[in-house]
Amino acid sequence: MPAVTVENTLELPRLAEAAPEGRQRPVRSVTTAPSGHEGEGFPVYRAFAGVSAGLLDPFIHLDQMGEVEYAPGEPKGTPWHPHRGFETVTYMIDGQMEHSDSHGGGGVIADGATQWMTAGSGILHIEKPPEHLVMSGGLFHGIQLWVNLPRANKWNPPQYQSIEGGETTLLSSPDGGALVRVIAGEVDGHHGPGNTFTPITLLHATLSPGARLVLPWRTDFNALVYALSGRGGVGEERRPLRAAQLAVFGAGDLLTIEATDHPDARTPDLDVLVLGGQPIREPVVQYGPFVMNSKAEVIQAFEDFQAGRMGVIPTERVPHAGHDQAPPAREN
Repeated sequence: MPAVTVENTLELPRLAEAAPEGRQRPVRSVTTAPSGHEGEGFPVYRAFAGVSAGLLDPFIHLDQMGEVEYAPGEPKGTPWHPHRGFETVTYMIDGQMEHSDSHGGGGVIADGATQWMTAGSGILHIEKPPEHLVMSGGLFHGIQLWVNLPRANKWNPPQYQSIEGGETTLLSSPDGGALVRVIAGEVDGHHGPGNTFTPITLLHATLSPGARLVLPWRTDFNALVYALSGRGGVGEERRPLRAAQLAVFGAGDLLTIEATDHPDARTPDLDVLVLGGQPIREPVVQYGPFVMNSKAEVIQAFEDFQAGRMGVIPTERVPHAGHDQAPPAREN
């Protein structure tokens, strides 16, 4: 169960009923995320695998980390590594992760908290489970999202933003069947606490069995729904959606998500991540932890990293460029 929840959703502010003249966004595709391992070996689902980069813009990458119940000694993290040219968003649905970076940012991301790190011109950071969690084991479940930065902001100084779980804006569907957590952006006039350079909206919604959620959505944003757990359907056509699947929507101003009436016993609710943003529509060249506009800028990023111009870490801990969610180089 997600860490941030409420006993009675009807006590929360409610989303307005969908306008009858609203235009439903059709479902363009549903893809299944392949599983893999990241960092020092923690399990992930690659949510964006197989989806055209043009449909994802301004998003670059999304990993679902876990859900896994670690035995003592099993929790793993990442070594020190660099980033440049985008923002990383780490949202811990359950469990804990420690973050440190070369610009002094850091802390524990725990139980519904979000770390929003703007890499900008360059930063080094490390993510690892707290020592007590390594010793005891425990539940680990979260996501890491990469949000591209426009050319004008890729060289901004690095920034760090910590959003505690209690700061997230909580809303209810009109009938109380769905709990909506607004992490960043806006839905139906309700704003989340996350500050972003690239205009986006990021929500985490939990739908009870049989519940239906209709969200107003900006027409200039793309629209994606990723199922974290459970089963349901998306769009007016009720396209089936289950855990570790991503739905990509077409044009319109309403998003519809439904939870099945017949859930499985392990995950009765449907938990989804809903995200969308204003496409940047600039050239993208990505290689490992660098997301730039040209190959020359990526080469410069490697040179700057090797020369120590992205920050300093203790010499006994050597970073590895390209380890962190590092698909092959590509140009879009």
